[in-house]
Amino acid sequence: MRLKSSSVRGASLSGSTLAFLLLLHCCHINSILGQKSDSALTVVENTEGAEGVGGDEEEVMVDEGDSEVVQPTEEWQTLKPGQAVPAGSHVRLNLQTGQREVRLGEEQLKYWTQEHRENEETQSSFSPDELKQALKRIKEDLNSVSKDTDQQDSVASKYRPLEELKRDMAQLDLLVETDVQIMRRLVEQLNSSNSTTEQRLSVLLELEYLVHQVDNAQTLCSMGGLQLILQGLNSSDFRLQESSAFVLGSALSSNPVVQVKAVESGALQTLLTLLATTPPLRVKKKVLFAVASLLRHFPYAQRHFLSHGGLQVLSELFKADAGGVLRTRIVTMLYDMISEKELISQAGLDLTLDGSHEERVRQYSKVSLQGELLEKGWCSLVPQLLESTEHDYREKALRALLAMAPVCLEQYRSDSSLLGSLLSLRDQYQEMVQSEMILGEENGYFAEIVELIDALQVKMK
Repeated sequence: MRLKSSSVRGASLSGSTLAFLLLLHCCHINSILGQKSDSALTVVENTEGAEGVGGDEEEVMVDEGDSEVVQPTEEWQTLKPGQAVPAGSHVRLNLQTGQREVRLGEEQLKYWTQEHRENEETQSSFSPDELKQALKRIKEDLNSVSKDTDQQDSVASKYRPLEELKRDMAQLDLLVETDVQIMRRLVEQLNSSNSTTEQRLSVLLELEYLVHQVDNAQTLCSMGGLQLILQGLNSSDFRLQESSAFVLGSALSSNPVVQVKAVESGALQTLLTLLATTPPLRVKKKVLFAVASLLRHFPYAQRHFLSHGGLQVLSELFKADAGGVLRTRIVTMLYDMISEKELISQAGLDLTLDGSHEERVRQYSKVSLQGELLEKGWCSLVPQLLESTEHDYREKALRALLAMAPVCLEQYRSDSSLLGSLLSLRDQYQEMVQSEMILGEENGYFAEIVELIDALQVKMK
């Protein structure tokens, strides 16, 4: 019994000694590992149990250092000397093999999905040399960006800051005006008794630019500007007459509303009076422009023009113009009026027209233009324009003669000078047509003039 007790004590002593030695050994290993790495080592209890390969192993937590980084997985893998692991990983010392092993920590395992595993397997690790080269390239890129920034700063220094420009604009108190506001201001200046002639001329110049827009021209009338323009036509200053006629003609162009208001305001009588007097040529040209703009596509105004002796005024002006500038404008205006009525009359034969078009046909039917042309002697006046040396003047005269042929044909046939002019012009232009054909222009400008001469000669036979 004593021997057994002694044996038990011996066995107990041996077990205690063994445990003590094992603890000393672990502390020694701990101190050695602490010298090899700057990372902290923490001894934790074995969560795997006492069985299996890891039964005699201890688990530690380390942070990654500056060495080659090993990417841990779910399984324990052996760490080679000089390798480091990411923070939060589990590192243990395998007492059976004497090697360190690593795997993912508990928090990492918690979010470690199959997708992460696949991405991690496809990622390649970088060596220290590769990391150094990458850092070097980053530094070079930063230097390049710094140089570009310096260049941008040098360019920006040549210009004033946006905030400074805004302050300067605010100090100037610049106002952005609409067309209506501008026109109201201009009309007030034109109507002011304190405005000088030069100021009025400047106002008229600005108005002429604005009234090309249909809405602006109508706004000018609603502001009372039309009456001020007509007053300018009655001015004793030729410059104001010219500028006022220019503004009026621009406002009337393709603007039926302004055309009606102008006729109601007596503009036609004022314009005809100016043409009947003896203002300078430049004034007459602008007045003719205003008259043509008022009559175009407006049969009501054309009736008033004829009833107020408009053709008689134009014939006197035609005879007095030796240069041909006014003659050409007059003949062009007459040709436009004849062509308008002819087109409307032909359209009146269409039985499918609506009521509005029928009304226009009725209005044009009251314009007795052809009879007035014959009565006022235009059948012998227009051929005189063929004597001009300008091809454009001749072309417009030929077109007008063809348009007037229905009422002037008998006078054409009895006019020997007209017959001689047509023969001479045809020979002259036929040579020019040959020159055009040599240059490759089969249907050129001169060929068109020859066609007009041929058409007129056919009607005269």
